[in-house]
Amino acid sequence: MNVAGSSAGPQHSEVARQLVHVSMGGFALLLRWITWPQSLALAGGALLFNLLVLPRVAGRLYRPGDRDVRLHGILYYPLSVLILLLLFPTRLDIVAAAWGILAAGDGIATLAGRAIGSARWPWNPDKTVAGTIAFVVAGAAAGTALALWCRPAAVPQTFALVAVPLAALTAAFVETMPIKLDDNLSVALSAGGALWIVALIVTRYSGVFGDGIQGDSYQTYVVVSFATATMNAALAVNLAVAVAGYAARTVSIAGAVCGAIIGIAIYVSLGWQGWLLLLVTFIAASLASRAGLARKQRLGIAEARGGRRGPGNAIANTGVAAIAAVLGGLDVHPDLARLAFAAALVTAGSDTIASEIGKAIGRHTVSVTTLRPVPPGTSGAMSIEGTFAGIAGALGLGAVAAALGIVPWVALAPIVVGATAGSLLESWLGATLEGPGILNNDVLNFINSAAGVAVTLGVWRWTR
Repeated sequence: MNVAGSSAGPQHSEVARQLVHVSMGGFALLLRWITWPQSLALAGGALLFNLLVLPRVAGRLYRPGDRDVRLHGILYYPLSVLILLLLFPTRLDIVAAAWGILAAGDGIATLAGRAIGSARWPWNPDKTVAGTIAFVVAGAAAGTALALWCRPAAVPQTFALVAVPLAALTAAFVETMPIKLDDNLSVALSAGGALWIVALIVTRYSGVFGDGIQGDSYQTYVVVSFATATMNAALAVNLAVAVAGYAARTVSIAGAVCGAIIGIAIYVSLGWQGWLLLLVTFIAASLASRAGLARKQRLGIAEARGGRRGPGNAIANTGVAAIAAVLGGLDVHPDLARLAFAAALVTAGSDTIASEIGKAIGRHTVSVTTLRPVPPGTSGAMSIEGTFAGIAGALGLGAVAAALGIVPWVALAPIVVGATAGSLLESWLGATLEGPGILNNDVLNFINSAAGVAVTLGVWRWTR
């Protein structure tokens, strides 16, 4: 028997580890019969078992170095399931589907990548295309089966058939990201988030998806979903801005294409007002990036690619806003969706302004965790100049959102509070997790936007 901490344990078997990883998804079948408290108790028990017992009876499952860290994949697995249960207490079908994607998708991807071998993703040579395809196929199949098995009577079958493959595709993309955050956690949370977003849409259009097509609902759905009346305008303005952005050296080709797709989604969903806020935010961030460029280049802290922003930057800074815009366009909690859209853009824009102005003119830069002086451009660094510039940016961009009629003026204060809180959280995560490579800058920016939205909505509901 292998004892935790022993250096002479059984040799690690990755195949055995992944087979166990996949088979553990079978426990999701229990979610059809057990209650939420019972499922929480079992997930907590599994976490304790993996922490205290498994190291003594299944040493072959542990990779070299697992025992040298407090948390590793074998512990993150039940922890991820526990988090899913806490996030979706009334939708165990979502928990089951995300669990299936985690178990089958992530596990089969590793086995397929090792056995088949193929081209590797340019942004992460550790991940193969074959492994990602296997992830989507296996994850979608297992997740759909489990979602249908655990489906409440009120949830239409269409949800599982449509939402789970989309969630598997989302999780597979996240799994390719070059970060050290454990796959069990990133896959489970991204799959659960994608399923939740689709669930909001399905709930709004339950008459369309569940009881058959109904005249008025179907007409509304078609009009809102495809927004054919504005599509030509959306294509024209976004193509023009993409070309101009590349010519001005503010975006790369891939960044221009990705930004155009996001811009089209926002224009179709929220009209020219939403798109104009996106454009103003982009211009403000680009100008801030160019401010003090000579000093930034001299210190080696200027934006990569000469300031050109790539697709990762576009998704990280506007992905949350795009999701909120689409939900608003689909009439899913439209007022809150529009508030979330504005908060996401303002948070991302003000954070970029704070960071870039701080690097350009900041004279006294400190770490957010220790308050000790650090060089400008250090992960988690803050300056008085940058902080005030970020708050001013949030006020300015929030005022633009209100002037365009996207949000009421009384939402300005919650938006500024949310943007400031999101930036502080990002700085703290940057100081603690970016250096070790657990999270990269794009992931931090995405978290920043999401946190800004969460705080904004919380403050808004608390003050209403």
